[in-house]
Amino acid sequence: MMEILEQSKKRYKQTKKWLDRLKRRPPVDLDRQFQKAHEDVFQSMDCLHCANCCKTISPVFKSKDIERIAAHLKLKPGLFIDRYLRIDDEGDYVLQQSPCSFLLPDNTCLVYDVRPAACKSYPHTDRTNMQSLLPLTLKNTLTCPATAVIVERLQQIYESLD
Repeated sequence: MMEILEQSKKRYKQTKKWLDRLKRRPPVDLDRQFQKAHEDVFQSMDCLHCANCCKTISPVFKSKDIERIAAHLKLKPGLFIDRYLRIDDEGDYVLQQSPCSFLLPDNTCLVYDVRPAACKSYPHTDRTNMQSLLPLTLKNTLTCPATAVIVERLQQIYESLD
């Protein structure tokens, strides 16, 4: 998995250039192609073998996430915030530390059933309006091996059509 991320770092400029071009002129089937690649890649990749997202980045915690997780942990939302979160430069609640406080040694999540919405939808490669998510997708190629493989597959598909 880490080899994939190393390759993605090496191809970052090339990938950025390609995604910028894709953003300017998105194919009509972009969402469908992302969805298909997402499904194909996650058939063979298991996030529990990696958990790099949980080890290196923080999701944004919305008010509903905070309330739900705090209730699950039997904490008042204010205590949950004090214990686990901080406000980032953009004014969002994020984790105070990495790796995630809820990541267990076997790469499972202590609060999986009530995890933040951002965690549920990560790496955001199976959503609609992928054109607007391409900058985030580029960033995620450096964290998530599955995202790197998805982007590489799409690059091969679309370049073969040129």
